[in-house]
Amino acid sequence: MHRNILRACLNCRCLDSVSDIDSSWPNYDDIYKKTIEVATFLDLPRFPEITEDCYLHPNILCMKYLMEVNLPDEMHSLTCHVVKMTGMGEVDFLTFDPIAKMAKTVKYDVQAVAIIVVVLKLLFLLDDNLEWSLSNLAEKHNEKNKKDKPWFDFRKWYQIMKKAFDEKKQNWEEARAKYLWKSEKPLYYSYVDKPVAYKKREMVVNLQKQFSTLVDSTPTAGKKSPSSFQFNWTGEDTERTCFHGHSLQGVLKEKGQSLLTKNSLYWLSTQKFCRCYCTHVTTYEESNYSLSYQFILNLFSFLLRIKTSLLHEEVSLVEKELFKKKYSVTKKKSKSKKVRRY
Repeated sequence: MHRNILRACLNCRCLDSVSDIDSSWPNYDDIYKKTIEVATFLDLPRFPEITEDCYLHPNILCMKYLMEVNLPDEMHSLTCHVVKMTGMGEVDFLTFDPIAKMAKTVKYDVQAVAIIVVVLKLLFLLDDNLEWSLSNLAEKHNEKNKKDKPWFDFRKWYQIMKKAFDEKKQNWEEARAKYLWKSEKPLYYSYVDKPVAYKKREMVVNLQKQFSTLVDSTPTAGKKSPSSFQFNWTGEDTERTCFHGHSLQGVLKEKGQSLLTKNSLYWLSTQKFCRCYCTHVTTYEESNYSLSYQFILNLFSFLLRIKTSLLHEEVSLVEKELFKKKYSVTKKKSKSKKVRRY
């Protein structure tokens, strides 16, 4: 029982809202810290191992979120490659062990989304320049070769996702504003009043149903069953293009038997971590980053209901594992400067 509760806490991603209305709700990081404290206090053993067949594995979660945000299926092989290079798909890295000296939890959904963001930066750089140049090439190719598999057009994807994202966010904000915050169970002062309170509530519900049938012949729809997908992309909708089957040939090039990205550049989300031994990165400021990068972070942050700064921090941690040599060089330079200064 305790394990099921903690497992739900580890995979919880809907409590830290992007809205100011939810400022009183618990913070995403606080939930993870409390999870570690509770698991350590209960002295729980190592949790069941998270293998590639488990839903919490980054390879499976990356596929889920690639489908969610309407990105090509071919990107999944690249996300799997990043997972392998960083070691984030290993069992020891993913499995929660409360007994360990340095007990830690993995933000599974946030980590998977951060890997997708890193792959997008590897392919398109996201500097508000290269992605649009590659889009021009893809647009010209698609106009000339309409029978072939279309190349992925980042500009067209951005336009469609921006419209869908704005509509979804507006509907979500309106629904929250109209939501009636009331208890589903009736309130009563003592157990003696309990049957009377339940009887009154039952009468009120029945009267509401009767009046609703008199006003409108169509019955009111009940609560919708929860779904893990907020966006639905099908090939039948002509206004909302489905990019799942599009090719990445326009951004990849063949070199022998392997494929390389045409983009040879990459900018790190941050090179500044705390001076202490923790891995916390510096504060995220939108004005320091490109509009494309901001949009992608805002999109995924909305899906996960987390703060944008939290996702940016996770992207930085993935990059730190992927570019260990580059980070080590910058760390050595910073140390040498400190020696000279003192």
